[in-house]
Amino acid sequence: MEQKWFTISVYSENNVGLLNRISGIFLKRHINIEGLNVSKSEIEHVSKFTIVVYTTEDWTRKIVAQIEKQIEVIKAFYHTDEEIIYQESALFKIASHLLFDERQIQNIIKESNSQIVTVSRDFFVLAKSGRRHEIDEMHDLLEPFGIMQFVRTGRIAVTKAAMPISALLNEYENNE
Repeated sequence: MEQKWFTISVYSENNVGLLNRISGIFLKRHINIEGLNVSKSEIEHVSKFTIVVYTTEDWTRKIVAQIEKQIEVIKAFYHTDEEIIYQESALFKIASHLLFDERQIQNIIKESNSQIVTVSRDFFVLAKSGRRHEIDEMHDLLEPFGIMQFVRTGRIAVTKAAMPISALLNEYENNE
């Protein structure tokens, strides 16, 4: 079975230790978590984990089944990149003199649709949102000039199709 990118969405109660147990599921299978984001979800008092992995669909299905066995987990789903709309964000800290001395830096900013967040005497900060490869391309273009600091977020994603999680929660609440 071929390896590809999968995004796993986990809806859960917001309890201490759940992230550790979820990461342990990946550790046991020697599967690296390539991206991770945890935030509140569209449902009150429910958190959403967005986990990105590069593995086979078979392994992804098994991982999702294990995640769903955690008491606090309401439901977990997995999706291919074609089934979701996703973004990542990154910040690049660059020496300020380059903004004025290197015309190519200005071209990179303009062509990458990035934004200058702040400018100081010693540095300026660029923000870029987009797909992973777009941020990687911008990093590769800026690297020869010297990146003072770089950080990127985990993937955030919404599905193209309707998510049945709200219906599942309503059904769960009605059965209690």
